[in-house]
Amino acid sequence: MRLSDWLFHRDAAIRIGRLATSHAARLAEIHAEAFTRPWDAMEFERSLTERNIYADGLFLDRSAEPAGFILSRRAIDEAEILSVALAPEARGRGHSGALLDRHLQSLAQAGVRSVFLEVEEGNRPALALYRRRGFREIGRRQGYYARPDGTRASAITMRRQI
Repeated sequence: MRLSDWLFHRDAAIRIGRLATSHAARLAEIHAEAFTRPWDAMEFERSLTERNIYADGLFLDRSAEPAGFILSRRAIDEAEILSVALAPEARGRGHSGALLDRHLQSLAQAGVRSVFLEVEEGNRPALALYRRRGFREIGRRQGYYARPDGTRASAITMRRQI
């Protein structure tokens, strides 16, 4: 592990590193805590074996298990962020910005020039993060996300050049 892989952020040491299929079960747990329709461990395991998937994990202190992750799918010089989630103990500490920054850097080094994502319109923390990192709204998908109460929320689609 390189020293540059360790970051000291808000009084906690974090490491951002590549994810492996051995992390699939933990990623499914984190995803289930963050989303109404969670992905299961098999979905993560399949994704992590695809050549065009870029997956970075957030590791707190010296833990071998991730406390967060970001997954993107690359197609030539574009990428789509498929999912980002942090475990409850990692939220609200500024770690998502470091994770996103490192992930965007990896995508840029791989030749990606445009990054797309979608986010639920009511997810204010995520929207604020993406806007601070230069993502701009390019469209909306009405009623895209199902909420636990049976209502539906729109997805905001965003893009950033890197």
